[in-house]
Amino acid sequence: MAHADGQVNGGSRAPRVVYGLLAPVLVALGVFFVWPLAAIVGRGLLTAGPNPIAGLRAAGGVGLVWFTLWQAAASTLLTVVLGLPLAWLTARADFRGQIVLRVLVMVPFVLPTVVVGVAFRTVFSDTGPLGFLHLSETVWAILVAHAYFNVSVVARIVGGVWARMDPRTEQAARTLGAGPVRAFVTAGLPVLLPAIASAAAVVFLYCATSFGIILIVGGTRFRTVETEIYQQVVGAFDLRTAAALALVQIVVVVAVVALGTVLRRRLAAQPARWSADRRVRRTLRTWVAIVVAATVTAVLLVYPLLALVSRSLHPDPSARLGLDAYRALGQAVVGVVPLKALTMSLVTALQASMIALVLGLLAAIAVTRLRGPLGRFADAVVMLPLGVSAVTLGFGYLVALQVLPVAARTSTVWLPIVQGLVALPLVVRVIAPALGAVDDRLRQAAAVLGASPVRVFVTVDLPTVLRPITAAACFAFAVTLGEFGAASFLVRPDAMTLPVLIGQLMSRPGWANSATAAACSVLLVAVTVVVVAAMESIRRDDPAQVEF
Repeated sequence: MAHADGQVNGGSRAPRVVYGLLAPVLVALGVFFVWPLAAIVGRGLLTAGPNPIAGLRAAGGVGLVWFTLWQAAASTLLTVVLGLPLAWLTARADFRGQIVLRVLVMVPFVLPTVVVGVAFRTVFSDTGPLGFLHLSETVWAILVAHAYFNVSVVARIVGGVWARMDPRTEQAARTLGAGPVRAFVTAGLPVLLPAIASAAAVVFLYCATSFGIILIVGGTRFRTVETEIYQQVVGAFDLRTAAALALVQIVVVVAVVALGTVLRRRLAAQPARWSADRRVRRTLRTWVAIVVAATVTAVLLVYPLLALVSRSLHPDPSARLGLDAYRALGQAVVGVVPLKALTMSLVTALQASMIALVLGLLAAIAVTRLRGPLGRFADAVVMLPLGVSAVTLGFGYLVALQVLPVAARTSTVWLPIVQGLVALPLVVRVIAPALGAVDDRLRQAAAVLGASPVRVFVTVDLPTVLRPITAAACFAFAVTLGEFGAASFLVRPDAMTLPVLIGQLMSRPGWANSATAAACSVLLVAVTVVVVAAMESIRRDDPAQVEF
């Protein structure tokens, strides 16, 4: 009877515990996410002032939205084309040094967008290594930079499915006389289509809301809705037009997310065969493909970073290689000491990653315990920050904080909160699959033996998800370390983060400013590589990838 009562009690307590875990997540999203968005709506539609439609037309209107969408579509297409070979390489090919390749593939995505922008502006500048292509401040430079930044998204999402796909289906097609291309198109591609659609939707979302890359690589020639919001606030001081643009962007992003979800679900209805054996047959052709693909990948991924290092070692175009730009990092530039800005970035990223980790763990537990429509609703709510850009969120806080006292609205606490919300969906998508893989019968057995829900989690779930939790913490830290969009609105001059300082340096003319920005970027790259290497070493035995 005692065991039976324990089982009944454990079953009755569990839902209340789940709701209790989900409650602080919903409160945090309601206060720190919905509040700034409501402030944008109030500023854009409800306050008295000039007609926002007239402001939209003056800012570019339809042309601005059209360029935002078509450059995002073109960037997505290029990213998918480049990402599929990487997905195969990281998922189906086993070779020594693969962990190094996985780190190289992951690094671009977690690099600060401002660093990617500086790297490609350096590569394509007139004095850069690819200056002879004359791509500086062209749309092609934007597309290539976007593909570089997002290629790991395709490699991760598609690679996660490819790693579990049964290779014997394609092998059977080859046995029946089909060539490699036909075998892949008829047997492999249908299984991969849901993952490709999911990856394309995520890449399109990132490219449509890109800020640092458009601002730095595109220069003054190209504007998107995202950069125009920033310009309307910082340059024109027109908060009403900026709010109207933010509303347009939210509508577009929500439509893209909804379309991607519907498409992914329809494609996912196809049956698939999975296998624990992720290896491919070791033939001479396979080894040649591995060597060529790995070499080309390493060169393409490392080359922009090497160009960045080279620029940082040339504080003057006529000078020899030197460390002058690095020695100057301890001195004030544009009123800020770069090393202090790096310290501020590290502290803020640590705070933001802890916020994202705590909320993400609570949300992941709740999402994996709830079933049916309620579970899908909770999952959709937790994913909401993924559908709003950091620039829009930062602008929302800039508007919302105006009602608070000066001391409160100038506090440094707001930036880690915003960055934590930005990283929240990523943390959930790392932890939730691991929690969902835990056998529920083990939890029920522990509850029958009288264990409380907390003890069930500590003894059953935690040993399984400890490594994903650690990986999620590293992921959140790397992402928030280079966050640039929200920080552009919320940092104070005496508490500036390094990405914002890099952006300010790149907006100023002069080779010395460019070299200092490159040196600051190299620092961020070094920290990011260390964090990503730690994350990959934790996850190296787990083929599961981040899913959106």
